[in-house]
Amino acid sequence: MVKKIIPVVDSYQERAVAVGVEIGKPKSDFTLEDSLNELCLLAQTAGIEVIATLTQRLEKPNPQTYIGAGKLEELKAIVNELGANIILFDDELSPRHLRELEKHFDENIRIIDRTALILDIFAQHAATREGALQVELAQYEYRLPRLTRAWTHLARQAGGGGGRAGSVGGVGLRGPGETQLEVDRRDIRRRIAHLKEELEKVKSHRRQYRRRRKKSGIPVVALIGYTNAGKSTLLNALSSANVYVADQLFATLDPTTRRVILPDRNEILLTDTVGFIQKLPTHLIAAFRATLEEIAEADVLLHVLDISQPTAQQQAQAVFQTLKEIEADHLPVFTVLNKIDLLKDPRQTINILEQYPNSVAISALKGLGIDDLMRKLEEFLFTRQHPLTLELPLRETYLFQLFSREGIVDKVEYSGNKIFLQGKIPGRHLAKFTPYVYKIPEEKTPLRELI
Repeated sequence: MVKKIIPVVDSYQERAVAVGVEIGKPKSDFTLEDSLNELCLLAQTAGIEVIATLTQRLEKPNPQTYIGAGKLEELKAIVNELGANIILFDDELSPRHLRELEKHFDENIRIIDRTALILDIFAQHAATREGALQVELAQYEYRLPRLTRAWTHLARQAGGGGGRAGSVGGVGLRGPGETQLEVDRRDIRRRIAHLKEELEKVKSHRRQYRRRRKKSGIPVVALIGYTNAGKSTLLNALSSANVYVADQLFATLDPTTRRVILPDRNEILLTDTVGFIQKLPTHLIAAFRATLEEIAEADVLLHVLDISQPTAQQQAQAVFQTLKEIEADHLPVFTVLNKIDLLKDPRQTINILEQYPNSVAISALKGLGIDDLMRKLEEFLFTRQHPLTLELPLRETYLFQLFSREGIVDKVEYSGNKIFLQGKIPGRHLAKFTPYVYKIPEEKTPLRELI
């Protein structure tokens, strides 16, 4: 199906046709249309105007051109008719698909997939050296197997410098010969190795920083959520952090941590990290491992959910899928239903709150519900005692002492090299005991559903 879109910004020099393909049965609750709409928002963030969309449903991708032969001819006709100079694919194209597709279009037509587009947006928004290193590594690892006619040589690499979308997918004259490509591959591999070494230093520095934070005894709360859900706006509302906020995807990239004083003068450290998105490129997850560890090492996750979006539930599922990929899905979650000011019927909030335990409805932008959030977060972390049944290794004497000191012990039994412990513990300590939650055999209940 073809959908032509009337241009809304005549000043755009880059105009694209967006292509969405549904392969087999849907792999998520995002519909093909939802995913394509999101691709258009990504394009807008990158400064590209989508002037038409094209969709197709296939049992499996065409081994040569990803889309079918007839759909490819249709795409060529649309590109020529509308004068588009970019073709955006809503999935990551294999190197073979990219090479074969390029054979069917002129050199001035750039073919960019979803991964390349996201990488470009990240390159534009990386404001720190760490962010620049992570983006550059992801870009090189994406490009390495894709050196084709579109390769523009190493001098053009962005690495967090705010390059254009074309610089990610590749643009320009036909590429160099095979010998030059081999030289470029060696250069890229050397650069990748260097970037990994630099990021390992960053990771080591973050590890030391987290150790100092833990010694302070102040609980760490990590803001998580789908991109553009309002995390940075909430961080500003709670801490006056003055973090950059914009109504666009991935407006902030680098993590920010601020101290927040709760109503009863208890303190927390609130950390904002990069937003999640469906089909998050594996290159990014790997490259941003050091940053994403900020989430995995938190005591509690504050999940910011934009309930004004019709795809809010699908976005929540995408967030939890990413948490699983970074091995942080075991952490306790407190849900913040944001942007209630955009709901046409405020009574919708009541129904949505019932779907999410430990949740509160707010508008971070308008300041609605912020005081309620602060009180409930303090209750969750410091006042409320959460029941747990644990199977602690005998060697974990520190944890047993912590539970005895900070919580309420109801029952203790020793068996061999294990301690079976029942009791209650404040929310700020839940994450420390997560690996030792006792589960009845065959029962696989996530911790967040137990609290």
